[in-house]
Amino acid sequence: MPDPRFFKNSSPKALGELAALSGAELARETGRDMRIEDVAPLDTAGPAHISFLDNIRYRPRFERTQAGACIVSKKMVPHAPDGTHVLISSNPYKSYALVAQAFYPHLLCPYETPPASGKGMISENAHIHPAAVLGAGCLVEPGVVIGENAYIGENCRIEANAVIGAGVKIGIGCIVGAGATVTHTLIGDAVRIYPGCRIGQDGFGFAIDPAGHVKVPQLGRVIIEDHVEIGANTTIDRGAGPDTVIGAGSWIDNLVQIGHNVKIGKGCVIVAQVGISGSTKIGDYAVLAGQVGVAGHLEIGKGARIAAQSGIMRDVPPGEEQMGSPAMPIKQFMRQVAALKKLAGRNTDKKKSS
Repeated sequence: MPDPRFFKNSSPKALGELAALSGAELARETGRDMRIEDVAPLDTAGPAHISFLDNIRYRPRFERTQAGACIVSKKMVPHAPDGTHVLISSNPYKSYALVAQAFYPHLLCPYETPPASGKGMISENAHIHPAAVLGAGCLVEPGVVIGENAYIGENCRIEANAVIGAGVKIGIGCIVGAGATVTHTLIGDAVRIYPGCRIGQDGFGFAIDPAGHVKVPQLGRVIIEDHVEIGANTTIDRGAGPDTVIGAGSWIDNLVQIGHNVKIGKGCVIVAQVGISGSTKIGDYAVLAGQVGVAGHLEIGKGARIAAQSGIMRDVPPGEEQMGSPAMPIKQFMRQVAALKKLAGRNTDKKKSS
């Protein structure tokens, strides 16, 4: 259950209303007027709560739940316990997300939930250059530094001790988390940058010379398109000449390193501790699982999926799934694993017989 000390719940809602906004269908119309007070996990939910089931391994919890309502796929309906109203969805997790947003709208980007008054609040302990421009409805917390000619759009939230460098442009309804730094960057609308991010600093560019490495000036920018989320302590270097680009709707987890000149397409998912070397291009809707390492100057095609801890050392075709280090198509990797297992078994048998 969400802790009310941290998460303020909105008013109760009718189950029919929740079904409509989540794209789910009520299994029984008799529950349409039932009042739901909050969301909760299957094993702690009570009669006034709504929960969801998206993974068949949790079916026993669903069968025992005391939840007043639950969002499930059609095949799970026969397993619903007595007293639990069922909402049928082709994507229960997405439907639950929409329901949770309805109860906790303040956790969305300000772009989605602008202040009713249209007025923000700027702390007297923030340091804002006279030439910076802030749109209406912005919230600027203590310790924030905003540089010369920075532009921040309407309804943004800049959290404590964040630093927005000179010339940075931020669109409507963005959040910049506590302690983050943003320089040399242009940001679209409804972007969320989590605490501790470092965006726009120098890329790792230098000419190697035995007499002493020579720094290459990093003259590009970081371009972040609309509806991007960037996790805590992630770093995105600005380009060396070309820009570093993060495509619209991409989600980047915590502790990711994105090198200079990298181009990330639309709707990509990049999980924690991924490292992407400079000048690599990642196509739309690609997925890089945790701790993937990508060498520089490569292309990962549209819709490609890379398994955790893989090392990408050559281009990946569109739509291909790869695994291993060096990475290869998953079927090929699995055949090699099976062959090694078989070979190891033979060696063990030889030792036993000798």
